[in-house]
Amino acid sequence: MPAVSKGDGMRGLAVFISDIRNCKSKEAEIKRINKELANIRSKFKGDKALDGYSKKKYVCKLLFIFLLGHDIDFGHMEAVNLLSSNKYTEKQIGYLFISVLVNSNSELIRLINNAIKNDLSSRNPTFMCLALHCIANVGSREMAEAFAGEIPRILVAGDTMDSVKQSAALCLLRLYKASPDLVLMGEWTSRVVHLLNDQHMGVVTAAISLITCLSSKNPDEFKTCVSLAVSRLSRIVSSASTDLQDYTYYFVPAPWLSCKLLRLLQCYPPPEDGAVKGRLVECLETILNKAQEPPKSKKVQHSNAKNAILFEAISLIIHYDSEPNLLVRACNQLGQFLQHRETNLRYLALESMCTLASSEFSHEAVKTHIETVINALKTERDVSVRQRAADLLYAMCDRSNAKQIVAEMLSYLETADYSIREEMVLKVAILAEKYAVDYSWYVDTILNLIRIAGDYVSEEVWYRVIQIVINRDDVQGYAAKTVFEALQAPACHENMVKVGGYILGEFGNLIAGDPRSSPLVQFNLLHSKFHLCSVPTRALLLSAYIKFINLFPETKATIQEVLRSDSQIRNSDVELQQRAVEYLKLSSIASTDVLATVLEEMPPFPERESSILAKLKKKKGPGAVSVELEDGKERGELNGGGDRGGDASTPSPSADLLGLRSTAPVSGTTPSAGSLLVDVFSEAGPSATSAGVNDDGFLSSAPPTVASEDPAPPLPESDELLNKFVCKNNGVLFENQLLQIGIKSEYRQNLGRMYLFYGNKTSVQFVSFNTTVSCPGELQSHILQLEPLVEGGAQVQQVINIECLTDFIDAPLLNIKFRYGGALQNISLKLPVTINKFFQPTEMAAADFFQRWKQLSQPQQEAQKIFKASHGMDTEVLKAKLLGLGTALLENVDPNPENYVCAGVIQTKAQQVGCLLRLEPNAQAQVHTHKCILLDSRLIMCHQCKSILNSC
Repeated sequence: MPAVSKGDGMRGLAVFISDIRNCKSKEAEIKRINKELANIRSKFKGDKALDGYSKKKYVCKLLFIFLLGHDIDFGHMEAVNLLSSNKYTEKQIGYLFISVLVNSNSELIRLINNAIKNDLSSRNPTFMCLALHCIANVGSREMAEAFAGEIPRILVAGDTMDSVKQSAALCLLRLYKASPDLVLMGEWTSRVVHLLNDQHMGVVTAAISLITCLSSKNPDEFKTCVSLAVSRLSRIVSSASTDLQDYTYYFVPAPWLSCKLLRLLQCYPPPEDGAVKGRLVECLETILNKAQEPPKSKKVQHSNAKNAILFEAISLIIHYDSEPNLLVRACNQLGQFLQHRETNLRYLALESMCTLASSEFSHEAVKTHIETVINALKTERDVSVRQRAADLLYAMCDRSNAKQIVAEMLSYLETADYSIREEMVLKVAILAEKYAVDYSWYVDTILNLIRIAGDYVSEEVWYRVIQIVINRDDVQGYAAKTVFEALQAPACHENMVKVGGYILGEFGNLIAGDPRSSPLVQFNLLHSKFHLCSVPTRALLLSAYIKFINLFPETKATIQEVLRSDSQIRNSDVELQQRAVEYLKLSSIASTDVLATVLEEMPPFPERESSILAKLKKKKGPGAVSVELEDGKERGELNGGGDRGGDASTPSPSADLLGLRSTAPVSGTTPSAGSLLVDVFSEAGPSATSAGVNDDGFLSSAPPTVASEDPAPPLPESDELLNKFVCKNNGVLFENQLLQIGIKSEYRQNLGRMYLFYGNKTSVQFVSFNTTVSCPGELQSHILQLEPLVEGGAQVQQVINIECLTDFIDAPLLNIKFRYGGALQNISLKLPVTINKFFQPTEMAAADFFQRWKQLSQPQQEAQKIFKASHGMDTEVLKAKLLGLGTALLENVDPNPENYVCAGVIQTKAQQVGCLLRLEPNAQAQVHTHKCILLDSRLIMCHQCKSILNSC
């Protein structure tokens, strides 16, 4: 920087600043400022031309006044005029004023841009740096349009000075972050990458910040930087502190550059070149070795710089997840920090070990530190460190240590900080469910959880335990006994009452044989809690009471007396009053058989993924370190599966626990922050999420589909999903951790219209969202495209029109592509368009039916299939399925009343094809004989109808 001459002191400015500081009141300050503004305005408007020094002085005063919080509405032109000065100090003040006060919409931008262009082409390094700093400070789109093509040329030019290269790299980085679509590297890419070989360390440090940002968006374009980054890192790591004296910080060579190089390498997978990979492994081993060496200085700056490099190296090792030796060494190094006296180091060690716990190579090494982590959970004074310790216990948990970890977390819950109790409750619930060795332990754990931290037990938790108890016959008696004992405590949390009311209402008969838990004792125990509960819990208890009347007729009179009391049938709450009146009437007039039918035991719930994970993810945030284990390397399902973990950053599904989903808006609206994404269909049955729940109803998840730019092949479960929609038009077509796809459809003759609902289940935007439909030649489709951006938590609707030209077998394929967090998601599904969707039901008499049946006897006109019943032979269910098939169900036509006959017409654009169906159930053998006859010689139609009915 040029030396400041003696005359640049600006005495007038110093006097003005002194006057302001000496003001005794705000009014005095404003008066002095107004006086100075009037003086400056008169000088600028005066006839006498001001010299550069005066302009600079007055512009500085205006800048100072602005920084005091006062508006400045003049002087901008004088600042622009200073840009044309050849004096450094005058030009510097001009650029400073513009950077602070001129906005991107100013009419002076064109003049400013011209002045900047002149300075950039002047080849004066000082002026070039001032111009580049101004561009970076303003960073407007107009400046990006004007200089995005010029700055890369300056950056890579051979005659550009090092200081200018540094400024150019950082300026380009600023413009790229502000307007990435305008900063196109193109031909400059390779030359920018080769700046990593520059001899000047400052240029390399600035360039690597730019390359890291560009690589995160366009990794393939900058992948050549990996070998250069490894080479540069190797030279730094192997150098002594005396080799890079200008860039050595407390005996650590170039720590900032080392950290940036390690961070850049985390944008890419491990190098494919063996030599490069070997050199990188050597660098990482050297960094780990240096961490074991005695410190060369006792200064905290030395240890901070050394540890910064170490933690970035460990992050890279975790990112690669391919070097078992390095992962174990990293884990051992972090283990040493767990008992370090520095709180920040303990925090960082716990946080890094959370990620290491998800690696199959280092998980066992992490588990060796379980006692240290438990001790940290109990003794740490800093709540944030205790929270990280809880996270690590959660991450290292598997079937071998689940009981110990859950017990420790439950013990800690009793004294845990209120700020983390809810999160701890969710983690205990997830671990208890995921790694339960038997169901009785799971029930004990959840009830203990409610006892210890009932206020923080969300509905998702107690819903889930009820679902699992109902779905498992072998645990129902134990659950009833345990919850009965828990309710006997003098102080019982309301959530315990909810669980108790539900379970005893369903399975109280399993423990009624014991005089200590006789029906009347059970009822009196529940009713003793009634007056202490909220309205929703009272409503649940009333439902439990009517269930008791069905289970235990001897309690009928007692319960009716309770229902008949004024506090119930005249309750001020409408819901409670209605329940009391209806239950009283039901118990009075209904026969025993009717009552048993109405109040029969709850059927097993549809198997769905737990929403406890979604609740935890919402609590932690989308980028938090947690062990959802949504990977293919699932970490251990209940009573089966492996013990390995997967990616901890994948969002969890938000499927409802008990199927109590409500209808969501069909437009692209964003729900409130406190709500989870729900189904768009009220009648949605077991959806695609059931594929992610194991046979026991416990947690199991599938990873999001990640694919290449080409359309992905259909998902393996596409045919199964297709079969679910043979007899229905609405439901959830697909669901994973990121996306939910719902469908509603309607058909008329040979035309169909489908409404697809895409729900973003994360809090992050989906970008480049695109859908395509591929139809076989027999179908024709028209799809209305969506906006390419889907906000986090939003649902958008898409309309697809389908026309059936002639008979077909293959369903259309729907391909969805979008980017989530920079990664391409590529999903292909079969749309539920089958030939029966184009059926038109046809009524006919018995004589007409059998006359046509006998006329159509050609082999190519009929197909017959004998198949075993997949479900029970329920008459109403069979009728519903046949009607759902699209045909007319003809009553009293077949001489055998057990048989079902149907008629319909398949509507296509080319022709109409009549179809007669006959289904002969054999209840003893549990088989169906299905025969299909069509008024056409196309056997393809017969087989298609046969396969559709078979799938039902």
